Amino acid sequence: MYELFDCRDSEQLLPGMRKARQAIARGELVVLPTDTVYGVAADAFNADAVARLLAAKGRGRQSPPPVLVAGVNTMRALVAEVPAAVERLVEAFWPGGLTIVLPAQPSLSWDLGDTGGTVAVRMPADRIALELLEECGPLAVSSANLTGRSAAVDVDDAARMLGDSVAVYLDGGPSRDGVASTIIDATGLVSGARPVRILRRGAVSRSELEESLGDLLEPDDHDHDHGDGSA
Repeated sequence: MYELFDCRDSEQLLPGMRKARQAIARGELVVLPTDTVYGVAADAFNADAVARLLAAKGRGRQSPPPVLVAGVNTMRALVAEVPAAVERLVEAFWPGGLTIVLPAQPSLSWDLGDTGGTVAVRMPADRIALELLEECGPLAVSSANLTGRSAAVDVDDAARMLGDSVAVYLDGGPSRDGVASTIIDATGLVSGARPVRILRRGAVSRSELEESLGDLLEPDDHDHDHGDGSA
């Protein structure tokens, strides 16, 4: 039976965070609020926990989860290279609703699924999420929903869909706007082969990206939309 804590209540916040840390350490799943939609989280370096996350959502290895980080330094440790244009994006939009796909650091021993050697990273602008990330390290986090269903915008939505597949639910109140993060593919900047592609439109608009990237952003008619996935 899962446990649910209302983190808006100071008496539930500390025990809730402690239970969440313990669950992550055991390889279990935790639902947490973010600045976009609710996410379901697992230890990014525990392959069994990541597989449990994908199974809870009804997804396969072909849909690897993004990784949330507590700061830019953690991102640098997870990726092979941070191009100057990505530095500008991070400065402009982190913490916030921008997920960036980059080549993963090849020396890392983790298994997020069929990533093709990449990792999608984001720093959320949410107090509870950041505190958990600071204490647990990078977390594999996908939107808290069953595949094909809308992303959960409150903890009750998440619990109805995911139930006892999750050990601990942290309630931070309703999502502020319920808009998932924008996902961009910046791997081409590392190889020099292609500009940045928008994989999913979301919280950060195309015009905002253009302000930072200019000609390094692929033209509008090439934008993709990969549906649900990242919180």
